[in-house]
Amino acid sequence: MSVSQSPRRADAERNRARLVDVARDALRADAATTMQSLARLAGVGQGTLYRHFPTRGALLAEVYRADFQGLVASARALADRPSQDGALRSWLDELAAFGSQKHALADVLDAATRQQLHDEQYDEIADAIGVLLQAGARAGVLRPDVGPADLLALVAFLWRLGPSAADRVPYLLDLVVDGLRPRTADGA
Repeated sequence: MSVSQSPRRADAERNRARLVDVARDALRADAATTMQSLARLAGVGQGTLYRHFPTRGALLAEVYRADFQGLVASARALADRPSQDGALRSWLDELAAFGSQKHALADVLDAATRQQLHDEQYDEIADAIGVLLQAGARAGVLRPDVGPADLLALVAFLWRLGPSAADRVPYLLDLVVDGLRPRTADGA
């Protein structure tokens, strides 16, 4: 009997992953996409959708979690690169895209869910940022005295700027990274 359960479990996991991927793309195109539309786009029945995600909020939170895991994995991969030139700046672009998504989801997710996501993820993102900062410091391209909490405070604007200010984000991120570069002997 366990042999027949494995394929169903694998199939269920594929369905779940497909639902998350389809939801991510559909919701980026139209934040008002319905659960019924998402089931149809994913090629599953509504029962399958609701079995995995009983509410729209549960599905949105899972999309957010999956994207967050990608962001963390990217920081760790960039920290493992032989050259750290541009690694932090590249990751900050990903963080900005994630911040934009988080800003859009804030209106849809209730306060309790937003707080739960923050609590679940703060230590993990701080650890990933720490790995990236340490790699940059070891390579001599970032100041060694900057910690994850410092960087998060510097980029908090990403969650506060609305879509109308998106064109300013690259400039602001450049300012942040410039401030993280090691100081020269003359203090510059």
